[in-house]
Amino acid sequence: MKEFVVYTLMRLLLFVAVLAVVLGLWILVFGHEASVLWPLLVSFLLSGVLSVFLLNRPREAFARKVQTRAHRAAERFEARRGAEDDSAS
Repeated sequence: MKEFVVYTLMRLLLFVAVLAVVLGLWILVFGHEASVLWPLLVSFLLSGVLSVFLLNRPREAFARKVQTRAHRAAERFEARRGAEDDSAS
């Protein structure tokens, strides 16, 4: 669970940082009366692309944790299924 929280918070912080930069540039170029929709869209896309490169290590840690939990769950399932097969015989 810790890996999920760390990765999610880092994605959120990256989005907020990119939004601040894009919104600042947007206001400099277009002024205060410009729509906020385009900076939000650009920030969302740009932070997504940047996260692929910048957040690789936390994403891999999260993926390893998920894979480990899935492997343990599959092993428990197979053990229960084997016990049911043995008791049915």
